[in-house]
Amino acid sequence: MFDEIMGKFEGSPSQQAVIRLLLERGFSVNDDGRVVSGGIEIPNTGIAREIDVDRRVVDSTTTAILEDDELRRIFQNISSIPSLMDLAPVLDLSVLTIDPNDAERPGIVAEVTGLLADREISIRQTVTEDPEFTDDPLLYVVTDEPIPGDLLNELSDLDFVRRISIA
Repeated sequence: MFDEIMGKFEGSPSQQAVIRLLLERGFSVNDDGRVVSGGIEIPNTGIAREIDVDRRVVDSTTTAILEDDELRRIFQNISSIPSLMDLAPVLDLSVLTIDPNDAERPGIVAEVTGLLADREISIRQTVTEDPEFTDDPLLYVVTDEPIPGDLLNELSDLDFVRRISIA
């Protein structure tokens, strides 16, 4: 799906940058072509400044989104969720990051969270990146306590794990 969306803007790397930002941040486009987060409007100048494009590129991208039925359905229904990952150091939480070799394999989240539950490690949040919208999707698990080394080794040995990191 991500490739399909980006393909609609293949002639414009600047518009692709706008699309990527909207997807990464979970920003919607309202009926007036304004970028919003919930009911809060985000100025196009701010978006343009963030990705170093002209404000008019943001305008033309949101216009193109509204003119395409498929894109309109996606970008009028996308939303963001609050993430504990950036707050983890402040709240003394740990963030386990799993980079799977096949993100579409069923059971990845269940197996990882099951191993944590077996050790009675409380999970505060899990976030998975959608393989349809991200080239290299990751699984993030925010826990109340650090992951013991032997469990990190056990997780690393799972056949679907390419890389693992802890913060």
